[in-house]
Amino acid sequence: MGRVMPDNSHILARDGKNGDFGPFFANWIRHPIAMGAVAPSSKAYCRKMVDKASTELDGPILELGPGLGAVTRALLEKGVDPARITSIEYEPKFADALKRRFPEITVIQGNGFDLDATLGERRDEKFAAILFAIPIVSEKAEWRQTLFRDYFSRLRSGGNITQLSYMWTPPVPAVPGVFSVSSTDIVWNNIPPARVWIYEPDLAFSEIDA
Repeated sequence: MGRVMPDNSHILARDGKNGDFGPFFANWIRHPIAMGAVAPSSKAYCRKMVDKASTELDGPILELGPGLGAVTRALLEKGVDPARITSIEYEPKFADALKRRFPEITVIQGNGFDLDATLGERRDEKFAAILFAIPIVSEKAEWRQTLFRDYFSRLRSGGNITQLSYMWTPPVPAVPGVFSVSSTDIVWNNIPPARVWIYEPDLAFSEIDA
């Protein structure tokens, strides 16, 4: 039998038509570089990310850089149990807003680049999927690869990492023997147009880490 999908209609109905642009723009004015975006991600873009994430696996789901919850809502629209979702947001006001918007999920205000410290007692937990939306392209490629290698060590077998990015080349270059990378087609109804990047563990790395 397949997974029984929870009914999130009451959560989505309560959320209504909450818009992200006003709060997003206010924060962008203060921290334009740190935000890494010029507008909230479109619904189509967020749904594409969720569609490509390995949420069909059993286990918790880790969302890094959820902002005001556009991808979080897409997860709920897909029927993901909110109890499975842990969202780590660095910006305190965004984290507080996300807690109010979706109190059924677990929201942690903290650093998505230091999961041992941020997850605390949950540091050894394995996740079914990691959805990543933190700007990192200003960092050196080697640093980005090391970061994703750590993320892969936290995935369950078969899990993947999906990333929102405006880059036309992989934001995190593949590491042979550790992970490969592919992308969706361009999502044109996003500002600016963008892709979802999908990172899959190489078999050898998965077997070593199992």
